Amino acid sequence: MEPVLPVGLLLLLSLLLVPVALLARRRRGRQAPPLRLLVVAGSGGHTTEILRLLSCLSESYSPRHYILADSDKMSEAKIRSFEQERAEMFSSSQFTLDRIPRSREVRQSWTSSVATTLYSFLYSLPLTYKLKPDLILCNGPGTCVPVCVSALLLGLLGIKRAIIVYVESICRVETLSLSGKILYYFSDYFIVQWPGLKEKYPKSVYLGRIV
Repeated sequence: MEPVLPVGLLLLLSLLLVPVALLARRRRGRQAPPLRLLVVAGSGGHTTEILRLLSCLSESYSPRHYILADSDKMSEAKIRSFEQERAEMFSSSQFTLDRIPRSREVRQSWTSSVATTLYSFLYSLPLTYKLKPDLILCNGPGTCVPVCVSALLLGLLGIKRAIIVYVESICRVETLSLSGKILYYFSDYFIVQWPGLKEKYPKSVYLGRIV
């Protein structure tokens, strides 16, 4: 496994600052408000990885809106613990937690996954409309697909344009996850952590290991 490369994390953070710059440009002459950040959490190591990334972000990314699958019990505890620590450092720290139906279970068939993903999308669309995020950060759980598709639809309708940053899991060395294969074509920034993936998917950005 490659050694941790701090420069990779710094480069990712510079990408995440792009939406802040865009907001400041749109509101030139006025103080730019905090960035609405939507984070899609997932079971297993997905939530751990995404929280490591969030720990490096300032309070400019606030409030943080978390979306997780309704059957995911472990992620909520991790998020609440993380946010409690943030609140001790930043008195103005804010976050919300929302749940949607899981779009796809592990080893669920492709045919039934279509139906469950559409069902999840029906919950994601009004929730994304309500939150109206400036930036969406996700790293591979199936839940991120209906959420990102909802955000794309709101952008196409001219309601709210969100920047989507997808960070593929460190576990993905040679192939993308199913979520990654889908969102590779729709994300604004697609980050991979292994050089072999950059060779296969030229649109992606390779920053070394960042989590």
